[in-house]
Amino acid sequence: MTTEEFEELARLAGRVSEGIRLEYIGERLGAKGIRDGDHGRILQWLIRVFIMLRPELFLSTEQGLRVEEYRKGRARPDGVLADADAFVGQGEWADPEPVLMVVEVTSSDRDTELRDRREKPIAYAATGIPIYLLIDREFGEITVHSHPADNRYQRRVTVSIGDTVELPHPLDLALDTEPLKAWI
Repeated sequence: MTTEEFEELARLAGRVSEGIRLEYIGERLGAKGIRDGDHGRILQWLIRVFIMLRPELFLSTEQGLRVEEYRKGRARPDGVLADADAFVGQGEWADPEPVLMVVEVTSSDRDTELRDRREKPIAYAATGIPIYLLIDREFGEITVHSHPADNRYQRRVTVSIGDTVELPHPLDLALDTEPLKAWI
């Protein structure tokens, strides 16, 4: 499947069902299901945290990104943190250059292991996104992938949900994850 064919399929799927969000990573078609209430609440909490800590930034929950080498892949992160105006004038699949961090919150999808834990760190690192924050509800952990180089993240720090996690440069923030315990 070409990228153009995928984009047309994703556009059609969006018209047929609002609950299906398609991705194309590693030349593999993937579907993200409907978010449950806890998943959505975690993203709401992150939006509020970043509004308070870094008001010049915004965590978008709807922005698709062009990822992977030569931008042939298409990903729909659960959250994309960038300057508030970073995606103005861009379409459904934006250039990831202004992105400071992407966020994924695991779901009970059968391919979470492959997609969120293996494929996406590679795709996001290859694209040069500085931070990939994985909130893993299954294992009760948060993993911060950072320092992308050579198509992978050079640093990976995992803490239990409830602990404070450091978000390195370019954010340089400490994130107290205690509130997440209510939605895991």
